[in-house]
Amino acid sequence: MDFGLSERARDYHGRLQDFMDSHVYPAEAVYAAQRRELRERGREHHVPQIVEDLKVEARRRGLWNLFLPDSDAPAHGLSVTDYAALAEVTGRSPNLAPEATNCAAPDTGNMEVLHLFGTPEQKEKWLRPLLDGEIRSAFAMTEPDVASSDARNISTRIERDGDHYVINGRKWWISGSADPRCKIMIVMGKTDPDGHPYRQQSMVLVPVDAPGVEIVRPLPVFGYQDQHGHCEIRLTDVRVPVENLVGEEGGGFAIAQARLGPGRIHHCMRAIGMAERALELMCERAVSREAFGGPLAKQGVVREQIAESRMAIEQARLLTLKTAWLIDEHGVQAARSEVAAIKVIAPRVALEVVDRAIQVHGGAGVSDDTPLAGMWAGLRTLRLADGPDEVHVRSVARAELGKYLDK
Repeated sequence: MDFGLSERARDYHGRLQDFMDSHVYPAEAVYAAQRRELRERGREHHVPQIVEDLKVEARRRGLWNLFLPDSDAPAHGLSVTDYAALAEVTGRSPNLAPEATNCAAPDTGNMEVLHLFGTPEQKEKWLRPLLDGEIRSAFAMTEPDVASSDARNISTRIERDGDHYVINGRKWWISGSADPRCKIMIVMGKTDPDGHPYRQQSMVLVPVDAPGVEIVRPLPVFGYQDQHGHCEIRLTDVRVPVENLVGEEGGGFAIAQARLGPGRIHHCMRAIGMAERALELMCERAVSREAFGGPLAKQGVVREQIAESRMAIEQARLLTLKTAWLIDEHGVQAARSEVAAIKVIAPRVALEVVDRAIQVHGGAGVSDDTPLAGMWAGLRTLRLADGPDEVHVRSVARAELGKYLDK
């Protein structure tokens, strides 16, 4: 098992680090100020100009679409393991770096779906502008009326009517859908409610401006309104051409699994990037802040928090890199148990590290003067996104017990 970066990946890693230092970190305060200004003008979900400026610079440097190694765009030749290291770097500035490099969810997963399952026409109409960073997209699976942790429960109906599909249902927590740049959604619903449980679902492309699509409300997360929004959406007699079907009827569940595998590497490594930055902030605070006659770094409890954080981060990173290596060497199916495990471990570890960093910062830690409070909210949410922890723990247990039950 070799987690070393390829020569190509080392080059990208160095260039990405330079971009972060010279452009991304200095832009964080600008982003916050521009968001405040937009919010005051009633444009909560419009993108601050600094993000578009960073995208231009990242593309100029060749730091673009790095997550998709074999695409309709110029191939980067990066393995999943290679990209994992880059995702960790971008995770250190989660509001800016992923989008600046066109590597932000949910677009990454949607681009992978269109690349793998889209028709030439779908690729030209939707994948191309996504790859170019001209539009944004959403993935509409979760629903408020059913336990969406079990995708078989999805109740949105997609019914064939001549040359069209008619879609009716409610979705929520649809990330990215409040952003005016969001032009297309991949909607998952049932085309065959009486079919095999894993063949009932299909995916269709639905333009956000299609008649019958209603953005009901953007949902805050722990009081934070994400710039892109996480929306509740009502679909009422929405009609789209049958050509908007992604893949085949009944293939929605399988596509969802294909979409989520490598994407969880991205999520987990970005989480580890957040944890690393939180640990750095914790250490800087500990050596610069004095209490009880000396720096916090001399307090045994603080030293223990720092040590526990370092050890936990290293374990989480190693497990995630092992999973990336397995995907590279043997495919997503061979890494199913590991993918489930990292989806639990990486956000859990990162959340614990951020929580310790908040504690060391005291009142400053829960304010917006540091990125810690925002990180905490995002990481706590990640323990629910793409399936709650309990679903993945269940998968790991099933895989482990299967070694004995199948004997």
